[in-house]
Amino acid sequence: MSTLLLRLAAPMQSWGVESKFDYRKTGREPSKSGVVGLLAAALGRGREESVEDLAALRFGVRVEQPGQILRDLQIAKYQKSKSRVDTYFTYRDYLCDAAFLVGLESSQEEVLQGLVQALQAPAFPLFLGRRSCPPTLPLVLGIRPGNLEETLTREPWQASDWFQKKAKRSERTVWLRVLVDAPAEEDGIFQHDNPKSFHIQRREYGYRKVQELPSVAIYQPDTETVEHNPMKGW
Repeated sequence: MSTLLLRLAAPMQSWGVESKFDYRKTGREPSKSGVVGLLAAALGRGREESVEDLAALRFGVRVEQPGQILRDLQIAKYQKSKSRVDTYFTYRDYLCDAAFLVGLESSQEEVLQGLVQALQAPAFPLFLGRRSCPPTLPLVLGIRPGNLEETLTREPWQASDWFQKKAKRSERTVWLRVLVDAPAEEDGIFQHDNPKSFHIQRREYGYRKVQELPSVAIYQPDTETVEHNPMKGW
C-alpha cells in the first residue's frame, strides 16, 4: 500500500460542499470532489469523462493550518425589462491562509506515479476549489510507503513558517485534526462530496463515510521546569 501526499496551501481556497444559489459557502477542509477535480484537470480530462477511478482512491486530510473565513460580497445587475434594471447580491466564502496535507491511498503505486507526473506538468490550470485560487508550491510532496493513517501521522508539519513560529511561541502542544475515508466495516459520518460526474449538465455526487482520527501531536514544548532567579550570579 502506498500514499501520495499533496500540500494544499494558498492565500485563498474555497471548497463548496453546501454551496447553493447566491450564497457560496466553503468547507473548513478540502472536499474529495474538489481534490478529484484537481487531479482530473492535471490529467487533462474533460467534464464529460469518467472520474470513477480517481474517486475510488482512499482520501484523507490533515489540517496543518486552519485559516480564517473571508466573505466576499458581489453586486450584480440585470435587465429585467426595457424600463427596469434589478440589482441582486451574491456572497462568496473563502478560506484564507490555510494549509492542508492531503493523502491519496492506492494499492497500485504506478497509478500514483501517473498522478505525480500529471500534477507536475498539468494539462489544465490547477486551482483549489475556484479558478481564483491557484495553489502555492510545493504541491506534490511525493509517494510514501504505508497506508493513509500511517502516512498522515508521520509526515512533518506543513504549516507556513510564520504560523509555526507563532504556534511555538505559545508554548503549547500543537494538535492537528486528521479526517479519512472510513473503512467499509467501520463507522463514520456521511459527507456528500464523492464525485460521480462533473458533466456540466448533470453533476452528480454520492455519499462517503468520513472518520476523524485521534489528533496528531505535531509539536510538544519542553515541559521541564526551569527556576527563574533574577539575582543569580550576583
